[in-house]
Amino acid sequence: MSDGVLPASGGNRNLTRTDGQVGSERRALVTGHAGHTVWLTGLSGSGKSSIAYSVEAALVDRGVAAYVLDGDNVRLALNRDLGFSPEDRTENIRRVGEVCRLFQDAGLVVISAFISPYRADRSTVRALHPAGTFSEVFVDASLETCEERDVKGLYARARTGEIPEFSGVSAPYEEPAEPDLHLDASEPLETCVLAVLRHLGIGREPETVG
Repeated sequence: MSDGVLPASGGNRNLTRTDGQVGSERRALVTGHAGHTVWLTGLSGSGKSSIAYSVEAALVDRGVAAYVLDGDNVRLALNRDLGFSPEDRTENIRRVGEVCRLFQDAGLVVISAFISPYRADRSTVRALHPAGTFSEVFVDASLETCEERDVKGLYARARTGEIPEFSGVSAPYEEPAEPDLHLDASEPLETCVLAVLRHLGIGREPETVG
């Protein structure tokens, strides 16, 4: 497979993926780092979004081009046609995985914050990426902790049946068997962020002013 080209999917023989003139090595010369996908998975309320946005800020402070894809934001726009059935959840993650692969190929560190409850779907996303460019990060928080943190009242509504197909309550959540990084969500936010930065091992320390 040539650099930057993904295998064809969807069964349409009339489509051909095309290489550009700029590969990942040339992009890295511009950005100063390689692209990477950081895939945060965990229950609703585990802290995925807080960690994702804090990692993004820390990376940018260190001169790294980074961007967050957040579950709610994507469902409000790109995937607003999808519901929460098992089939729609799979399609939601497939689309996000394809977007992450494009961002990674463009040389960004993309941080996704999605429940992504099914192991098979997360494995599919990993398979889209070249070796060494994808990290599955398990944000591990107990169901009880997530319910205590739930300022939106989503778990309470799920338990009354008002919100169907809710991961951890009326729909399954399959914990990663062997994540690339395991975060204990009971640890301070700063500890989790530093763990992600150390795992990535890219970027310089932010410059001090004065």
